[in-house]
Amino acid sequence: MESEDKKGVRLSRQRETILAELCKVKTHPTADEVYDMVRKIIPRISLGTVYRNLDFLSSRGVVLRLGGAGTQKRFDGNPTPHPHLRCSVCGRVDDLEYPLPLPEVPVEQAMGYTDLRCDVEFVGICPICARKKM
Repeated sequence: MESEDKKGVRLSRQRETILAELCKVKTHPTADEVYDMVRKIIPRISLGTVYRNLDFLSSRGVVLRLGGAGTQKRFDGNPTPHPHLRCSVCGRVDDLEYPLPLPEVPVEQAMGYTDLRCDVEFVGICPICARKKM
């Protein structure tokens, strides 16, 4: 039996489990880490199924896909716009719990782009990597 999320996306048992596990953590896991979490609940799920469902959920705006060129993709169960901190050494991503006003670009200034969003990411060295550096 399938259920639907708030955005009207049909959630199979696999999608529902992936989404539930992703929403439990604030660590912005990679697809491999999500796979490890979900396998504890659905032992026979494949890594490919997790990848496909994360792609599906992120393309529908149910989860947020993080990561630019050259970085491993991470996923956030909170799809609302919010800033992140990323460690340049280990890749860890944290939510920045500080209300930053995000700019809104008028469509006529957007050079023909549609579905605009603003991703704010601060890059630095996390406390764990900073301690290792000392």
